[in-house]
Amino acid sequence: MQINTNQLVSITEANQNFSKVARTVDENGFAVVLKNNVPKYVIMEYSQMEKLQESQDDKIISVAEKVLSKNLEAFKELAK
Repeated sequence: MQINTNQLVSITEANQNFSKVARTVDENGFAVVLKNNVPKYVIMEYSQMEKLQESQDDKIISVAEKVLSKNLEAFKELAK
């Protein structure tokens, strides 16, 4: 993930001026909140988070299908 300086917000600033964080998310897609000058939190639109979750779910399903098809006989035997 590439981050530009426009996406960085200190935790103090986020606490005192959350509307700035929201504007940053609207303009850049996400904001990175720094705690002690280290990236600690990512804030993004809920719809983007849902898309990420769906993508991860698809990957998990794909891996599960591969494992199942590769070991189908063993699973059938265990099911007896």
